Amino acid sequence: MNDPRLPNLTSRNFPTAEEDARTLESQRYAGPESAYRLAFTDTNFLLREELRTVRMQLELLKPEMLQRELGIESTIVIFGSARILPEDQARERLEAARSTGDATAVARAEAALAMSAYYEQARRFAAIVTERSAKLASPIYVVTGGGPGIMEAGNRGAYEVGGKSIGLNIVLPHEQAPNPYITPELCFQFHYFALRKMHFLMRSKALVCFPGGFGTLDELFETMTLIQTGKSRPRPILLFGRAFWEKLIDFEHLVATGMIGAGDLNLFRFVETAEEAWDHLASFYGFDAIPNEETNNV
Repeated sequence: MNDPRLPNLTSRNFPTAEEDARTLESQRYAGPESAYRLAFTDTNFLLREELRTVRMQLELLKPEMLQRELGIESTIVIFGSARILPEDQARERLEAARSTGDATAVARAEAALAMSAYYEQARRFAAIVTERSAKLASPIYVVTGGGPGIMEAGNRGAYEVGGKSIGLNIVLPHEQAPNPYITPELCFQFHYFALRKMHFLMRSKALVCFPGGFGTLDELFETMTLIQTGKSRPRPILLFGRAFWEKLIDFEHLVATGMIGAGDLNLFRFVETAEEAWDHLASFYGFDAIPNEETNNV
């Protein structure tokens, strides 16, 4: 039996970086102009222009390592506008607009109320994914951009059924605070858009895209380009609301003018309801047919 007073054969030969970081710095060299700090604890040093590649590596590693430690292997990404409101808020805005008599404000509020249906569908879809995938050997986690609107709806749907969800927030000139429904240990903040978009796709088994603006279109078309060019494996891309998307983008025109091939229209599928979206994913991956122990690689 080992004597606890004796060194263990597996003991570290050197202190850990954390242990060194906790040691008191010399008071003589503790001033703000001092270069005495350990490099990895010196924020001013890490924020230098020359350290960009190091910061990019850290931004890649942190979400990857923490998700791996929590056993997260499969995700479904929900994209969509930060401006789409829950139905109750949209109704309040419409009532306020009507009280002013401003026709333009009323028209915008009526449009916002109509679009709020997508908030409810995103919320419902996230709840379905979270509940029905819980029985799989590798549960599926909802991922959003972590902000308001459709992003909030996705995290909220998972939260309301007792599940965890991921938020990949981004630092913007106008502050975008994370919504309150993200699981705290899965709420990440990014400086680099490119690395954030990479993390959206690294574990994703499907992309579900609700109506949105420039950011949503950027994320959608980057995903389709990666699949179209063979840089990423095929996966379902579901576009909620055929009427919205076909009015926004004339996909047939792209085919007719030779800008894309007819087969490229198979990269995505239109859906209208949360149930329809889940049914397509269940059919694509065979969720309802594969025994739980065989779904580890979904």
